[in-house]
Amino acid sequence: MSEIHLLESVAAFLQRSHGHYINGISVLGQGNATFSIVNPASGETIATVNQGGDAEIDQAMQAASNAFHGIWAQTSPMERGNCLNRLADLLQKNSEELAQLESLCSGKPIQLSRMLDVGASADYLRYFAGWSSKISGETLNVSLPSFKGEKYTAFTRRKPVGVVVGIIPWNFSIMISIWKLGAALTSGCTIVLKPSEYTPLTMLRVAELAKEAGIPDGVINIVNGSGPRVGSSLINHPQCSKVTFTGSVPTGVIVGKSALEQGMKRTTLELGGKNAAAFLSDMAVEKIVDGILEAGYVYQGQICAAAERFYIPSIHMDAVLELLSERLSAMKIGSPLDESTEMGPLANKPHYEKILSLFEQARQDGCEIVYGGYALERPGFFVAPTIVRANSPEDTLMKEETFGPIGTFLSYDDEEELITMMNSTPFGLSASLWTNDLSKAMRMTPRIEAGILWINMHTFLDPAVPFGGMKSSGIGREFGSAFIEHYTELKSVMIRY
Repeated sequence: MSEIHLLESVAAFLQRSHGHYINGISVLGQGNATFSIVNPASGETIATVNQGGDAEIDQAMQAASNAFHGIWAQTSPMERGNCLNRLADLLQKNSEELAQLESLCSGKPIQLSRMLDVGASADYLRYFAGWSSKISGETLNVSLPSFKGEKYTAFTRRKPVGVVVGIIPWNFSIMISIWKLGAALTSGCTIVLKPSEYTPLTMLRVAELAKEAGIPDGVINIVNGSGPRVGSSLINHPQCSKVTFTGSVPTGVIVGKSALEQGMKRTTLELGGKNAAAFLSDMAVEKIVDGILEAGYVYQGQICAAAERFYIPSIHMDAVLELLSERLSAMKIGSPLDESTEMGPLANKPHYEKILSLFEQARQDGCEIVYGGYALERPGFFVAPTIVRANSPEDTLMKEETFGPIGTFLSYDDEEELITMMNSTPFGLSASLWTNDLSKAMRMTPRIEAGILWINMHTFLDPAVPFGGMKSSGIGREFGSAFIEHYTELKSVMIRY
């Protein structure tokens, strides 16, 4: 296969003036400040976007509030679901355009952009659409005493929380936005999204498709700009009722604290971590290596739930690292728009510089870099996929989130020691356990501290299965029926008759 040609619609979209999407129209905003969108495969600027300010923030929040109290409140639950299904249809119809935009901005291989950012997003929208007419309360039997023959009954009902602020990371700009707007809209909320300043373009296009799908003006709004400036102002805005954030733990702590201080606003925080993948001794070396590649190196490791700590039985460690080195050395690294590319660039320059500093940190800690550990001599933000053999659980790369194509490996001999090491972290987003012994896996499962645990797989998500972290890896859950709790308020009603 060879590098694909850009669609004319993609080239035309890049040439447009970009700003924000407010109350159903694209707007540049009132300020003159702009920021550049850089193709991480070349380091070249491909578009510029106007920086949002107070005026755009106020306009977006007011539009969302008006729609929440007005047209969206008057839209039936079934029609809300129909709107989401029509948007899913349009994502599929425009899938190649959206996938190309996503790969240009994020460095994600085009095949992943097609499958996940567009294809999976359409699936998630259809899942949320199915919930629109099924969010309900319950009738309750109460036991209050009757003094004069009076009787009592009670019921609960769920009410949408209001205007939701969604803050989106750069790694899955469409899909994570869809998680948040799908949950918000099917619950009856409206939303203002703040995409990452590295990958804002695709959601501007999705917002236009949402209007085409019949979603009323003001229900979905987008304000672009930096997190400290735009994100903070949106969270602090008096018309914000809930914040949903996906990103780093330090930023998530700031977001959560600010939301609480500014009116006890509801929060959902998905904050990443230092995820573990543990392989038991009954696994064959080839299967272990297949699992490592699945768990840690997809999309250059830039997935919040990806594994970064790998625990390998001592008897298999040398063979595993040898075979893994062979597999990584054969991996095709290249343009995200080349359909045969297996690994593209890192998504942006600051992250590229962070990964290079972690390579140096591993050397300073005396860890063995078995493979990789260097930047590639080519334009853009490319690094080699890397294997680090740790000395102890206290090494920096066994504790600090890398969010890149760095697997850090530690051997073990005792399974009790293994569980202790897996849990010895302040984080708890995800983990995986790989074994042919299902009975052993089931006994170990409740002891592993992670919001999602995979057995013989890693990083697969399904809209029917709740997703979120334990400990410092977050608050709340996305997907399943669990999202309803976070986008609605439960009201109890008691009646005497």
